[in-house]
Amino acid sequence: MARTGNKNVQAKLVFLGDMGAGKTSLVLRFVKGQFSEYQESTIGAAFFTQVLSLNEATIKFDIWDTAGQERYHSLAPMYYRGAAAAVVVYDITSMDSFVRAKKWVQELQRQGNPNLIMFLAANKADLEGKRKVPAEDGDQYAKENGLVFVETSAKSAQNVNELFYEIAKRLAKANPSRTTGMKLQGRSQESGRRLFCCSA
Repeated sequence: MARTGNKNVQAKLVFLGDMGAGKTSLVLRFVKGQFSEYQESTIGAAFFTQVLSLNEATIKFDIWDTAGQERYHSLAPMYYRGAAAAVVVYDITSMDSFVRAKKWVQELQRQGNPNLIMFLAANKADLEGKRKVPAEDGDQYAKENGLVFVETSAKSAQNVNELFYEIAKRLAKANPSRTTGMKLQGRSQESGRRLFCCSA
């Protein structure tokens, strides 16, 4: 979940999707500004942190980049449990990747946080000539399921920062700044003594 205080929001963000969809590449492009043509497969999950400053809040992302291989699927709930936001990633050059992304969305809808902010990222937009999944299909699926749709390219950096800024803005809106803790109020009694009571 996201924790707030003095306009600081700490939020768990999870990346899910098929192996080779480009989850790690998107995260590394955002966190380190790097892209590797031959990214090794993630084993289990990788963890990153990144801070984004918006006008309305400072967002500290705890980013869980999960492995896409089927053998690690059973570990996924451990990573998306308690997440404030999720990005389901698919590769536009693979219809199988899109089908798998839909399964992740269904799983999150069944078992994830009910207030989860979900994005559907159609990655590898730089490979337009090899596209197998029309942008309209991803956009339509996202609209039907309450997700935000974005086409990205970790290689060219297309919409990568925009993706994270949009997540941050939605997290800031979902977690308005408020004072935390208890307020002590004095209540007098007939005897003249003052007792203190708490109110949230």
